[in-house]
Amino acid sequence: MSGMNDLNQEASAHITGHDVVIIGGGAGGIAVAASLHRREPALDIAIVEPAAEHFYQPGWTLVGGGVFTPEQTRRTMASVMPSFVTWHRCAATALLPDQHQVELDSGATLRYRALVVAPGLTLDWSAIEGLDAALGHHGVTSNYRADLAPYTWSLTQSMTRGRALFTQPPMPIKCAGAPQKAMYLSCAEWERKGVLGDIDVNFHNAGGALFGVAAFVPALERYIRRYGIQCRFQQTLIAVDGPARLARFQVTSEAGNDVADVPFDMLHVVPPQRAPELVRTSVLANDAGWLDLTPETLQHTRFEDVFGLGDASGTSNAKTAAAVRKQAPVVADNLVAQLKGDPLPSCYRGYGACPLTVERGRVVLAEFGYGGELQPTFPDWVNQARQATRLGWHIKARQLPFIYWNLMLKGHEWLAGPDRRA
Repeated sequence: MSGMNDLNQEASAHITGHDVVIIGGGAGGIAVAASLHRREPALDIAIVEPAAEHFYQPGWTLVGGGVFTPEQTRRTMASVMPSFVTWHRCAATALLPDQHQVELDSGATLRYRALVVAPGLTLDWSAIEGLDAALGHHGVTSNYRADLAPYTWSLTQSMTRGRALFTQPPMPIKCAGAPQKAMYLSCAEWERKGVLGDIDVNFHNAGGALFGVAAFVPALERYIRRYGIQCRFQQTLIAVDGPARLARFQVTSEAGNDVADVPFDMLHVVPPQRAPELVRTSVLANDAGWLDLTPETLQHTRFEDVFGLGDASGTSNAKTAAAVRKQAPVVADNLVAQLKGDPLPSCYRGYGACPLTVERGRVVLAEFGYGGELQPTFPDWVNQARQATRLGWHIKARQLPFIYWNLMLKGHEWLAGPDRRA
């Protein structure tokens, strides 16, 4: 088998065939490629990915909290792209499952025996009026962008009084706990410096609850009280005036909808999120625009040779890197079985993890699956999952980055073996 081919085709309209075509060279795409190669080394696998850099996105919270440097979360795509794949260094423009083909912006067409769709999701910054122009200025920041996470830490360090707003948009979003993580780490720093009492901290959440899995809410509420945070539910950020330092929220109540303008000194924004246009406009999408997958097998509901994983999926699991770590082996098992004409053997139970950084040095390690079922990796005598623990911080800040770069992206499925279907 030939080594990795960096195909920068210009306008060639030729058709190339592969056993497996993977859309996306992020966590999902590379992890599933590595898992497939470990099962079937002879498979001809291609990855379609235009980006030159690959990011460990869960680390951006820690960049915003002054724990990581940006460089710790970034590597070149060439350094993480597996040597055994053909890398089409361009973007997919159309998914044509009826023809078993993918069209690329290079003008080429790829044929496949099996397709894996893992393009991530789209951060819809422009959905909030004025936000694009304000980001990175006037105290407006977001840990959802690698270049802005350092600004979050800069604002946290320089702020000694005033009002800090942290926002969370309607679901689904990647890492539903990330809006709170940024808030808690900032509050912990202000508490350490003795200025927290002079800062009015507000959490504006479009939803109606602090966290979607009730078992972890009491531990979070203790930190809400400790930091004196005002929780404002059913409030959605709809506009930002950076120079005036004014945030506008749509407020939903039993009386109807209203609008509230709130001044700020610091504003941490999480943008609305949606599936990429490539997925939304394809026949692979469900009614909401997400990839229409069978939740248990991660096979498409209508096209048997199409599988998916990661943030673009329409399954109800949390959109986290931890979910991808469990999904990749399931997709690999089931895709290989599909190619052989065998029954699909493996089951995904919706696992996701959200290590909630409630202070520097402690984390509530929330692990759960479909329907909010608790799925802790460790027993309580090792780590009390419903409490903030130092072990949880060690796992978040030390173990998980190592697992990501050195195990997950290389097909080592440590503590990620798939369950068998009944």
